[in-house]
Amino acid sequence: MNPAHFSDAYENGHGRTVSFLLSRGVPYDDAQEVAQSAWVRGWEQLRQLREERMLVPWVNSIALNQYRHGLRKDARREAWQPAYDDVATTVLDCAAIDVGTILSTCTPKDRSLLQAHLRGDSPHEIAEREGVTPVAIRIRLLRARRSARIRCEPVLKAA
Repeated sequence: MNPAHFSDAYENGHGRTVSFLLSRGVPYDDAQEVAQSAWVRGWEQLRQLREERMLVPWVNSIALNQYRHGLRKDARREAWQPAYDDVATTVLDCAAIDVGTILSTCTPKDRSLLQAHLRGDSPHEIAEREGVTPVAIRIRLLRARRSARIRCEPVLKAA
């Protein structure tokens, strides 16, 4: 892919990358910044792209991975912050309740796979434990998430 083609793809695909990140719950300012960074990274790593028609999905995956890496990095940094004992607050973690509800609707096999992924295990690590390829784990995760989404929609609407 030559620079002119990449430039055209950037003009057409940057907005799609921002929209993709927004659909994953990324705040708008972060989505703009991460999308820009992902396209730069895509240009730098362009030799790894196998099919030109897959450029935008490839850059979208780079963007999502960069955002997730930033979240993990921030979480590690916050873990080292001092705890303040003089501030007594109680926070209800609604996300944990929602995750618990979603996981309760899954089959046991899907539940264990999703829990491993939520713990931060990579598809490669899960694949090693299961004795399959990382691609197989990514496909199983995709199917498990789809199945959970379909099963939990009525439960979450009722709540």
